[in-house]
Amino acid sequence: MTRAIDVHDLVKRYGTRTVVDRFSLAVEQGRICGFLGPNGSGKTTTLRMICGLLTPDGGGGTCLGYDLVRDREAIKRRTGYMTQRFGLYEDLTIRENLEFVGRVYELDRLKARVDQSLERLGLATRQRQLAGALSGGWKQRLALAACVLHEPELLLLDEPTAGVDPKARRAFWDEIHAYAADGITVLVSTHYMDEAERCHEIAYIAYGELMARGTAAKIVRSSGLFAFIATGPGADRLAARLRDAPGVSAAAAFGAALHVCGPDRGALEQAIAPFRTDPNIVWQEAEPTLEDIFIHLMGQAHDNAPGA
Repeated sequence: MTRAIDVHDLVKRYGTRTVVDRFSLAVEQGRICGFLGPNGSGKTTTLRMICGLLTPDGGGGTCLGYDLVRDREAIKRRTGYMTQRFGLYEDLTIRENLEFVGRVYELDRLKARVDQSLERLGLATRQRQLAGALSGGWKQRLALAACVLHEPELLLLDEPTAGVDPKARRAFWDEIHAYAADGITVLVSTHYMDEAERCHEIAYIAYGELMARGTAAKIVRSSGLFAFIATGPGADRLAARLRDAPGVSAAAAFGAALHVCGPDRGALEQAIAPFRTDPNIVWQEAEPTLEDIFIHLMGQAHDNAPGA
């Protein structure tokens, strides 16, 4: 398959701080890659380097076959970039916003393109509404419509569903998969684990460094973590007592149940042993979740913020 993104050893510095440190990533055409990591870990900076908005201080590679440094303008014209914040004009209508974007790209068949985008994303009946009057979910659809109006080959979506209700999120992800089926490559940053699981593959970055890469199943298999679930009266209340115990990397309540994990099975079993004597609480070994793994990776990463 053709690689839509093929970058290696990317570096970006702001003053003395290295925000992205020798980051490498390859994504095949038509794939959806989830981009995860804690706030301030360099995800947005990496997305901006990939789409040509920022020039890397080191490293290189290609995007859609174009050189990341020399061909930035060509990359921009073939990429749709959706920012974290709503970036369109709130005092213009949905249609006026899309027509403005189309004129910026100097698109032909502008009316037909706008009509098609409105229909595909369910915006046609709202096209005369001001963008500023839309809810978060409808603003999200409008932003996506603007991203794909020029028929890009690559979509870079920076936490596109933050603050959006579950129904709108599901509809948005259905659209993402439809675009991938059309051959568009998608790199999407998210903090939602259910969204990560809907991606074909995942890249986890922590403070500028790539920490994990692969499908969700592969990352779980190779995590080296062990997990136990406790159920029964008061099981969830054990989280606070186990969270800082030796051998425990995470302990969290899920409803009335408790989920505990750690990298050393023996140490983990030793940590939960005092609580296994309670006949009302049942302990079962389980598979670690993506959330378990990412919390564990965050604990291993070094925060590169000044003073951290």
